[in-house]
Amino acid sequence: MPLAPAPDTAAPDRSRLCPRCRADNAYDRRLCARCGALLGPVAASPDQLRPLPWWRRWFARGPDRTMEAGSRPRHRTWPRPRLALPLTLLVVLAVLFFARSQLTDVFTFTQDQTGKPEALRPDHGRASSEATGHRAGAALDGFSNRYWAPLATGPGTGQYLEATFESPIRLQKLLIISGRSANQDEFLTQARPAELTVTLITARGERSTKAVNLKDQPGQQTFDVRGSDVVRVRLTVDAAYGASAKRRLAIAEVEFFGRR
Repeated sequence: MPLAPAPDTAAPDRSRLCPRCRADNAYDRRLCARCGALLGPVAASPDQLRPLPWWRRWFARGPDRTMEAGSRPRHRTWPRPRLALPLTLLVVLAVLFFARSQLTDVFTFTQDQTGKPEALRPDHGRASSEATGHRAGAALDGFSNRYWAPLATGPGTGQYLEATFESPIRLQKLLIISGRSANQDEFLTQARPAELTVTLITARGERSTKAVNLKDQPGQQTFDVRGSDVVRVRLTVDAAYGASAKRRLAIAEVEFFGRR
């Protein structure tokens, strides 16, 4: 009695489904009888079953999706490439790199607006000239009962007082006590500055100036004078109140406020 042939396990149903039009084809066909599409292999090789490396998956194109009869593909206004996330990260990093200086300015501005400025004591003081007993340090010591005065009498135009900081500061405000004292009785006994030019000098040697107009009154007068990376502040006299040949210009105190 002859034996029945063994079943072909490689092709149990003897038909192959077209991946494009879903038509049934004979098992031994390579092209679809209906649409001519290439029919896939019967069984995948071990190389085909092995997953692709990550760098090839970024560029690999996904399989074509078979649409059902009567349906149409959804319209996309923008493609979704596999490189979208890496490219987005690169763009963000580039923007942060080129905008780092602006970000620093924003952070510093926020600190200035939310924090209270602190008193900054200069490390050294000097002047264009000094009268006996009225050296530059007298106007930078935190006391208003001593004052700086230039050597020559008169309005003191062009004379200057300069404060030096060993570590750069971020200056925000200047406090000036005009005249020889904050007391009313002593205030008018010497000439007082009416106009000053404030020069800020940075650690890189850059200079910026601001004109300051003082009132002819005793006591503290505060001015907004802002600068970053400042190491020297110079106050130059442009005009004075009460000047005469018997009086010297006097500045009782200059104080600095900001951040280190």
